[in-house]
Amino acid sequence: MIEAPGSAGLTGTAHERPAPGAPCWVSLMVHGMDATQEFYRALFGWEFRPGPQQLGPYARAVLHGYEVAGIGQLPPDRHLPVAWTPYLGSDDVDATAEAVRSCGGTVGVGPLDAAEAGRLAIACDPMGAVFGIWQAAEHLGTGLTGVPGTPAWNELLTYDTASVATFYRTVFGYEEEPVATADCDYRTLNIGGRPVAGIHGVEQALPRDRGPHWMTHFQVEDADAAAERVTELGGHVVSPGRSTALGRMVAVADPEGATFSVVSPLDRAVS
Repeated sequence: MIEAPGSAGLTGTAHERPAPGAPCWVSLMVHGMDATQEFYRALFGWEFRPGPQQLGPYARAVLHGYEVAGIGQLPPDRHLPVAWTPYLGSDDVDATAEAVRSCGGTVGVGPLDAAEAGRLAIACDPMGAVFGIWQAAEHLGTGLTGVPGTPAWNELLTYDTASVATFYRTVFGYEEEPVATADCDYRTLNIGGRPVAGIHGVEQALPRDRGPHWMTHFQVEDADAAAERVTELGGHVVSPGRSTALGRMVAVADPEGATFSVVSPLDRAVS
């Protein structure tokens, strides 16, 4: 179960400076940038422009003139998981990185400057889920949501919500809201009373080769049709479609194995 985010995210909203803790960017590091860009261009209609090169070749995906995501090149000698990574906003990435360490997490990259765009770090929570921290300067993050091809929601899949909720609450100041169901361990992370992300405890149902991880959901016109398109483009369906509070959702993977979900708007959801 997923609590739907605020209505502003479902109306094609252009965004300004992110609030501390709010998911503000998603980035994917891959082995084959050209092929990956072609996949997402065909799936979401993205175009690409160069981004900061501090961590290697990097491009920003552009939709309707707004930057919505990033794709970078993994170094050839780094055999890291290919995965979408959400970045959480911070007014002081160095202080947030120190809070991550003091609360049992680790910081694997940074903090470092991304040219004039801003300052970043890449961290893991105490259970091993990777996320980014972004202190905006010239680049504020995802510029548009609420239309097909844009991020719709970010959700942490972990063993149980209690194991990491304290970590995220302490580091980012979230308010937590448990979802009251008998068969679902789920809670939303709120800022100012508005849900911005979720934590889903799935116990031993996590993939053995992934462990706890963040999942990004991208909005599409029709989730089932988008999943078929993923398969046509060389990716595959990870789990069957289901109905959620966000809409009809299908978990998929791109040709390099990066998992994400495609979700139809609420008015397209089916039971």
